[in-house]
Amino acid sequence: MREIIREFFGFGELGYTREPEGYMSWQHLTFVTVLMVIMVGLAVYFGLKYKHSTDSEKNKVLIWAAILIDGFELVKIVLHLIDSDSFLAIFDVLPLFLCSIQLITIPLAAFTTGRMKEASLDFVSIFGVLGAVLGTYLAGNNYAAYPVISFTNVVSGITHSISGFAALYIIISGMASMKKKNIPITYAILTGFAVLAYIANVFGDYNYMFLVRGDGTPYDLLYSLVGGNAVLYPIGVMLLFFIYILAFNLIFTDIRTKAGKKAATEPEEAVTV
Repeated sequence: MREIIREFFGFGELGYTREPEGYMSWQHLTFVTVLMVIMVGLAVYFGLKYKHSTDSEKNKVLIWAAILIDGFELVKIVLHLIDSDSFLAIFDVLPLFLCSIQLITIPLAAFTTGRMKEASLDFVSIFGVLGAVLGTYLAGNNYAAYPVISFTNVVSGITHSISGFAALYIIISGMASMKKKNIPITYAILTGFAVLAYIANVFGDYNYMFLVRGDGTPYDLLYSLVGGNAVLYPIGVMLLFFIYILAFNLIFTDIRTKAGKKAATEPEEAVTV
């Protein structure tokens, strides 16, 4: 039993001794598909359940999402520090990936008010599902390096799924506003994290927000396109983020507007006595 536990957590100098099943292996795809089914199922259930509830009732689900995603991440960081026996190891697990921003924005969406809450809700809506897909199905950096059923991949899968759940729940329950005036805040949040990630990458051998290279993710396509140029590549990554934010906002607003017009033109059902 002790060996099973050690192998699951990857403790010790040897880390994981099992051979990784491989990126896009049936084990990888099965595991992440189960997570995605649970994610979507819970989001639809709670989203429809609280769709017509008060804002306070809707917010309770987000509070739990914030507690769970940060709780899992904190456990990962603590165990990593214990295993490495050095506080400096915290720099290896800084929350500076695109998906990691949800560790901040989901709590902001749950615990703040006013414009900051609106912008945070929109940020989670825009990047939550994208992050869930990138961090599960397309996470070649993880599933090519570690066994599928390992602490690293299980926690990563859970936290990315919580991000996707929160995004879908916000949209389905009607909490997303997508106001144009909040787009600059969304850009500011993303840019702030990107600057911190870039600084960390410069002063250490890291690849936060994949601003240095693709590492087996779809970013490899852009990296190859610009020939690995150290200036063009990170600029290209940020441009893709900005374009995605704008496109998501426009499409979401268009769909909501058309749905509203359709609902307004549909005749009300006759009431019989």
